[in-house]
Amino acid sequence: MFNLTPVVRNLIVLNIVIYFIDRNVWSLLPDFALYSTLSPYFKPFQFVSYMFLHGSFGHILGNMFGLFMFGPMLERIWGQKRFLIFYFVTGIGAGVLFSGINYFEISGLQRAVSVFVDYPNPDTFIDFASKHAADFYRNNLGFINKWEADPQNADYIRQAVAAVTSRFNTELNIPMVGASGSIFGILMAFGLLFPNVELFILFIPFPVKAKYFVAFYGLYELYSGIQNSPSDNVAHFAHVGGMLFAYILLRYWNTRKSNFY
Repeated sequence: MFNLTPVVRNLIVLNIVIYFIDRNVWSLLPDFALYSTLSPYFKPFQFVSYMFLHGSFGHILGNMFGLFMFGPMLERIWGQKRFLIFYFVTGIGAGVLFSGINYFEISGLQRAVSVFVDYPNPDTFIDFASKHAADFYRNNLGFINKWEADPQNADYIRQAVAAVTSRFNTELNIPMVGASGSIFGILMAFGLLFPNVELFILFIPFPVKAKYFVAFYGLYELYSGIQNSPSDNVAHFAHVGGMLFAYILLRYWNTRKSNFY
């Protein structure tokens, strides 16, 4: 641990300390996680603070392991100042891309809620639930059947409006946390600067060159983000954002033209 480069070591220690405080002393997520820009809980400083919060032990372990494995080489090449700039630019960039996509998703959901509230009937309820909340639709099949049998029932209408509004507020106020954007940015930089370094990946019985590993991982994250599975709580577009901003920054620094290996 103490043979690590200074910035990497300090970032790991800082993340661990903040995780301990959040879990044992004072819950930091309500104020410092990154919320949707449409949420009443959003504050601009969350684009920075969210990077130092993690949702679980496995979450922080995976991120810090990635920083531990790939960060020191980049810091030795760039120096402390440039590496720290890179870490924050990719992390903030990941949050910006995620927030932009989230804005359009939440805006679409908000319009669907408005349509339903204006015309509360079983058909518009089914349309909302099936398009925007598949699990919500499955969990309310019994209610839908009862409402279809009695569509003018005022109690059913009130229950449906309350359920849809509650669902919207839940989606609106789901926060994002984690250093994953920066870690994926570091991974992208490593793959661009050391494309032919062979990595040994768990459960893969042969070495994989860094350029292929990074390309596969990036495409997987992009696919997963577009797929948008309801059971998937990973911010895939934040990962893509970290990689995208890493590429842009490396082009700006003009280091991609000289691969080290």
